[in-house]
Amino acid sequence: MPAAAGPGTGSGGGYPGGVTFPVVGMVGGGQLARMTHEAGIPLGIRFKLLSDTPQDSAAQVVSDVVIGDYRDLETLRAFARGCDVITFDHEHVPTEHLRALEADGIPVRPGPDALVHAQDKGVMRARLDEIGAPSPRHRIVSDPDDVAAFAAEGDGFPVILKTVRGGYDGKGVWFVRSVEDAAAPFLAGVPVLAEEKVDYVRELAANIVRSPHGQAVAYPVVESVQVDGVCDTVIAPAPHLSEELAGEAQALALKIAAELGVTGHLAVELFETTDGRILVNELAMRPHNSGHWTQDGAVTSQFANHVRAVLDLPLGDPRPRAPWTVMANVLGGDYPDMYQAYLHCMARDPQLKIHMYGKDVKPGRKVGHVNTFGDDLEDVLERARHAAGYLRGTITE
Repeated sequence: MPAAAGPGTGSGGGYPGGVTFPVVGMVGGGQLARMTHEAGIPLGIRFKLLSDTPQDSAAQVVSDVVIGDYRDLETLRAFARGCDVITFDHEHVPTEHLRALEADGIPVRPGPDALVHAQDKGVMRARLDEIGAPSPRHRIVSDPDDVAAFAAEGDGFPVILKTVRGGYDGKGVWFVRSVEDAAAPFLAGVPVLAEEKVDYVRELAANIVRSPHGQAVAYPVVESVQVDGVCDTVIAPAPHLSEELAGEAQALALKIAAELGVTGHLAVELFETTDGRILVNELAMRPHNSGHWTQDGAVTSQFANHVRAVLDLPLGDPRPRAPWTVMANVLGGDYPDMYQAYLHCMARDPQLKIHMYGKDVKPGRKVGHVNTFGDDLEDVLERARHAAGYLRGTITE
């Protein structure tokens, strides 16, 4: 088995007294970086952060922060000095820059050959077709007339249009009902992917973690409830999902990770169709919103296992701690002082787990999440949704 990264092979990787541990370089200063750093603290792992601004979520808590533009190669190279491994809290670093870091001898995990499948939806769909992963009908389209032709090849409008790069949380995605509606996606000047509108029962997510030497673990398949294109609630495990379909989803995620050479956490977002199939919707090669429940609901969280994977350490147990865990996102609203809501939320539910990101409260912005767990699904759901709503100010009693 390959040796784990470190200890202390990076120039910044030491503690006073000569005890050395690896330095993980995290590109991106959002909440995923913040929570991944938190998971590394008990292991003594040091983090170095490349952040856009000092106010970013992770920049508030990581001690070694570099402020710079991840799109600039020389900034990335300077940041990588002193790191034992580079990983990410987003997929936006240019692929050619990651190849340059690898050529410099810096381990990049996930590597550029894997990460490009989360960066470019066109590349992702082509590769999933090659390995036989089930997907919606799709192809790259060139203009609104080509969209109409794609629609005519199937069941007609509506169809889904996506820019191949840059979309998230419903951005860069259009629900198109006619050829007249199809012009907007082409204004960005990037390739556009057309997909059939899928008749589905619900959205699922299969989260797995894979290490460089091929060890992999799979978390229970979860149900992801979306509101206006943004994840609202995650239920673990997905209620009433058959063992057969759950096993199929986990096996599919493990196959995708192996075929694409993923290192670290992989979230495979899925549609459960009305005729009992699963289809791949999106891929994310980093800790993911659908895995936040694992912080309090699994033996080893997605964040801890991502740290272990990028350092090529043995992976931790992904099994749940309770029959049900529910994660509810806390979105910003018209009530900015969320701290004042702690008194009510904590008194009402002493088992509630609150995770805030240090962000300014803006309407619709993800500023935190809550986790609840227990034996009764309806009770666990009500507790999570009440706490998230009270923190946002949409529930006042």
